Amino acid sequence: MQRATENKIILVMRHTRLNKLMARFSSLAQSRFYVEHQGADFSEYIEEDKCYQLAITKAMTVLSALGRVQKVDRSFLPNFVFAEQDTIVVLGQDGLVANTVKYLAGQPVIGVNPDPQRWEGVLLPFRVNDLAKIVPEVFAQRRPLKAVTMAKVVLNNGQYLYGVNDLFIGTRSHTSALYQIKLGHQTEHHSSSGIIVSTGLGSTGWFKSLLTGALGITQALLDKHLDPVTNRLSYDLNHLNYGGQNSIAWNADFLHFIVREPFPSMTSSAQLVFGQITAKQPLRLTSQMSENGVIFSDGIESDFLEFNSGTQAKITLAEKKGYLVV
Repeated sequence: MQRATENKIILVMRHTRLNKLMARFSSLAQSRFYVEHQGADFSEYIEEDKCYQLAITKAMTVLSALGRVQKVDRSFLPNFVFAEQDTIVVLGQDGLVANTVKYLAGQPVIGVNPDPQRWEGVLLPFRVNDLAKIVPEVFAQRRPLKAVTMAKVVLNNGQYLYGVNDLFIGTRSHTSALYQIKLGHQTEHHSSSGIIVSTGLGSTGWFKSLLTGALGITQALLDKHLDPVTNRLSYDLNHLNYGGQNSIAWNADFLHFIVREPFPSMTSSAQLVFGQITAKQPLRLTSQMSENGVIFSDGIESDFLEFNSGTQAKITLAEKKGYLVV
C-alpha cells in the first residue's frame, strides 16, 4: 500500500455492550437470551455494535492511506507506550477521550464520533469522513489545538496518577472513607463517601452532578426558588453558575473539589467540603483507613493507587496538559 507518509497513527477503540455480553456469555444466542429474558430490546445492542464496527472499518481504510496505523483497545491504555510523534485518533464516546489523554505527553488527540445519533460527543467534533482532511492537517501542524488542564495526585511513596476529568479519593466499597484533609491553613478529620476533584473539562460531568444535588437539597431545605404553580424547584440544572460563569474553561488554572456526604461527629468535621485547588494551594490528604482506600481517575477503577493508613496524597495541577484537535 502506498501511504502518504510514514507517520504513525494510533486508533483508540473500546468494547461495545455487545462485545462485553459476548465475552460474558460466550455466544450471540446466549447474550440475546439474557437480554431478552430481562425484558430489554436486544436489537439495540446489535445496531449499536454494527454501527461502531462499520465506523472502525471506515476509519482504518482512511487512516491506512495516510500513515502506519495501530489499533489499541481502551483496556490496554494504562500500559501502552505512546511515541512522541504519534497522532492519536479516538473513536468512541467522550469518556474514551479523557481515558486516552491522561496517558499522553502532549500528542494531539482527534476525537471522532462514530454514532452521532446515539452520542452527543462534546469531545468528539469530527466524523469518520473528516479524517482524510483533518489528519494531514495535524501532520502539517496546521490544525488548531485546544489545551486541557489536568489534575495530578502524588503519594508520599512516589506513586502518581493523572486525571483529565476527575479524581476520586475514597474506598472501593460503600463504607466510609476516613482521612485528614488540609487546604491552606484549614485542616479537618473527615468521614465521608470520598472526594471528587474536577478539572474544567470534567466540570460538566460528575462534578456538575454532585453540585446539582447539593444545590437542590439546599434550596429545598431553605424553601426557596419554588415555582408557585408546580411547587417545584425553578432553577435550571443545565445552567449552574460557577462563580459567575456557566461552565469552567478547559484550560482553567484551578481545580475544584467536593466532599461527598461528609458526616459530622465527635471525631469528624464537615466544614472543609468544597473549594478550589491551585498551583500555590494544593489539597493534601492523609489516609486513616486500614484497608480498601483507593484513588483512581476518569472512571478507570482498574488503574488505581492504594490509599491506606498513613499514606499522604498531594493533589494539584498537573505539569502537563492535554491537547485536543478542534
